[in-house]
Amino acid sequence: MHQYLKAIGFGSLRGRKELNELLDKTRTDFSHHELVGQEDEMDFCEYQKEYGAGIGIAVYGDMDIHEQFHMQYYYPYFIGTGITSYADVYIEKRMDRESYVGICEDMKIGISLIFYMQNVVEYLKERKRTESIKYKSVTLSGLCDGGTVLLPVRKDKRQEKQQKEEVHNRMMLMSAARTGDPAAIESLTLDDIDTYSKVSRRLISEDVFTIVDTYIMPYGIECDRYSILGEILNIHRIENEMTREELYIMSLEVNGLTFDVCVPAREVVGEPAVGRRFKGNIWMQGIINF
Repeated sequence: MHQYLKAIGFGSLRGRKELNELLDKTRTDFSHHELVGQEDEMDFCEYQKEYGAGIGIAVYGDMDIHEQFHMQYYYPYFIGTGITSYADVYIEKRMDRESYVGICEDMKIGISLIFYMQNVVEYLKERKRTESIKYKSVTLSGLCDGGTVLLPVRKDKRQEKQQKEEVHNRMMLMSAARTGDPAAIESLTLDDIDTYSKVSRRLISEDVFTIVDTYIMPYGIECDRYSILGEILNIHRIENEMTREELYIMSLEVNGLTFDVCVPAREVVGEPAVGRRFKGNIWMQGIINF
């Protein structure tokens, strides 16, 4: 059973039998269906069923010439809103099945952000149409099993302005360092040493979450899972139409990136509100906009 079914309100599923019934319902009572030809006698097929606003289950497999469907895999999805990044995106196919991950090289976070690609069939059709695929942007989203709400870090206008300038300067240095500029590489190294020294001194008398405003870092052994701490920009509740479980949809600002996260309301410790921060472990998904 997929770990993140719980994140879209299916935490009450018990056993493989109930899961198979849910997958059969997704395939027979779908809200979205697409095909793309791959072989002479076989098409790659996608069924999606929405179980709430922006949440649902996607089932993928092969459709033969007799219109018999053979399932390969499934996953719960959550469709985010807005544009997260205009940075370059690279796409890699998984070894074991017809699914793909995207790698986003956004300078704001300083790491290669890997996400599970949602619009696989659209990508396959685009790849058949043209060899040089062009990407406009990427819309990221996160599924989360549970998390904690933290109070915001108090900052005045001067500190906020200074922080924005530091982020901008670091982005420029990282961009120069990627081209091989030795001065930029040296400057980044000295900045990291200085930051480590400042944080070490402050940790003696302060809590780490009063020093670190937001963060995103890899979590576990899966390449598309992250531990995040982000500021809540917007929040609303939705309901899983089948289980009637309430879910929070939170728009978060994490290290300069903005994306939506879906999490079961009962699994959140604290009361989320705009301006507060949310801490949790997410499975990163995304749609590449062609």
